[in-house]
Amino acid sequence: MERPGGLSRRENSRHFHRATMTTCHSSRGLRFGYFVRMGVGSLIPVHLAACVVAALVGASAQAGERSSAFVDASEAVPGLVVEMRYAGEHNFVGTRIDGYQRRLCLLTKPAATALAAVQRDLAEQGLGLKVFDCYRPTRAVAHFVHWAQNLADQRGKDEFYPDVDKRDLFREGYIAERSSHSRGSTVDLTLVRLADGAPATELDMGTCFDRFSPRSWPSDTNVDTGAQANRTLLAAAMERRGFKPYDKEWWHFTLADEPFPDTYFDFPVR
Repeated sequence: MERPGGLSRRENSRHFHRATMTTCHSSRGLRFGYFVRMGVGSLIPVHLAACVVAALVGASAQAGERSSAFVDASEAVPGLVVEMRYAGEHNFVGTRIDGYQRRLCLLTKPAATALAAVQRDLAEQGLGLKVFDCYRPTRAVAHFVHWAQNLADQRGKDEFYPDVDKRDLFREGYIAERSSHSRGSTVDLTLVRLADGAPATELDMGTCFDRFSPRSWPSDTNVDTGAQANRTLLAAAMERRGFKPYDKEWWHFTLADEPFPDTYFDFPVR
């Protein structure tokens, strides 16, 4: 979970309001939160009415079916290994996450095209990519926030946050209220070694995916030199094709020239 990332916890209707706030702010430079707090029956200044209407329409579209700007990355990236952790139970929450109905890696078309180029580059070294997460609906981020507030649920602690008190996950930035994944051009992934007739095997990166620890920082030198070299190799391959890394997670990359830098989608993965 990246620090700059998820929308705050809410029911679907509350998410709708929060999405309109984001849309209105990004398109007009105005804060929509004022209108949400005022309530349905309150007066809305005339000069802001257009912003309100546009925001409501935009938010409704974001929560519907898959946008045509998104593609199944496994079709665009030959040989991509897909292990969508949040579509199953092997993740820090310990259950399937809201919004993940199928094990699909959905990305914007530019992100998928760039990822295909990375895959081609790595194939020359007998390597490939394995994805853990791609597009993430905002409702999934809300699920993470809800889980983080339930201190009694410690199912994933031994594997994913053994050295962190769950009550500190927000303060230390491991759980956030907005995720760049919801913009569709961010991917969590690792390197795999490819061999004819054999399953792809992950390279050692020093920690597991989603390990909430400074050891997961790409710059951490407490992991062995082999893992450091593998992290450097992954980062170099991704940056060469236009992705930028995140300094708190070795697995996290966002397309620098992403097509929706201010839009957070909520259509389900299906």
